[in-house]
Amino acid sequence: MSKLEHTPQTTGPQGGVSSRSGIASTERPAFGLPGIPFFIVCLALGALALWLLIAEQFTLGAPLLALTLFLAAGFYIVQPNQAKVLTLFGRYVGTERRNGVYWTNPLTIRKNTSLRIRNFNSERLKVNDLMGNPIEIAAVIVWRVVDTARAVFDVEDYGQFVAIQAETALRHLASQYPYDNFAEEGLSLRGNADEIAQALGQELAARLGHAGVEVLEARLSHLAYSPEIAGAMLQRQQASAIIAARQQIVQGAVGMVEMALRELSDQKIVELDEERKAQMVSNLLVVLTSERGTQPVVNAGSLY
Repeated sequence: MSKLEHTPQTTGPQGGVSSRSGIASTERPAFGLPGIPFFIVCLALGALALWLLIAEQFTLGAPLLALTLFLAAGFYIVQPNQAKVLTLFGRYVGTERRNGVYWTNPLTIRKNTSLRIRNFNSERLKVNDLMGNPIEIAAVIVWRVVDTARAVFDVEDYGQFVAIQAETALRHLASQYPYDNFAEEGLSLRGNADEIAQALGQELAARLGHAGVEVLEARLSHLAYSPEIAGAMLQRQQASAIIAARQQIVQGAVGMVEMALRELSDQKIVELDEERKAQMVSNLLVVLTSERGTQPVVNAGSLY
């Protein structure tokens, strides 16, 4: 009894299973002759064919004219920052990146692929951050095609592939970090823009590399709490700001009171007992930490 044979399988980069027959294509140079010299040759052949036809040499003129027309179908033009992907009978034969006019096998199919830098501005996505708060987030991604074979043959539509993978990476990124870190420990989406942009770029590079796409830059273009919790979170931010300001005011006031008592004691302007010092400290703190201007009361009598 014979053993069952099976195709060896390997685990893909995203955890999926792929067969060895589905190895991704890699870009390679295509065969192409300079177009101008070959165009002159075709013109000479065409002129010779017409002369033979005029001379009624149909046995030579007709096949030569047909050959000239067939060869003329092999010319193509490559614009700046564009490439031609060539296939012959369903087989990838190479990519032409050089600008200008070239000639190749007329039976090849030539598909144009842009190598220009592109911007993708994602829509505003509503996701939950690490703390479970609903937020709105969007990103701007700068990308370009660097491997035309992968971009054309490994994905159905590389432009749509970039859009879907960018949205997926953005959702995953938002779930890994909190919107704001009130404890001031670790990274946050709002407080660490450069680090978040670097993390987003690295994740996009890993996802889009399978399509021959290079990510030049990725940054958040919109970040905000969802409308249903925006009011509550604004109050929380305002409260945190007020507390931080109060702490600084109190620290400054205590330092000024300490300096005033020390100066009075060093210069021996007046001798104060503990009770009068406590009263002076209380009055100075009220004056220095009050939100409104205080009305001083002048004591015209004795200090004691």
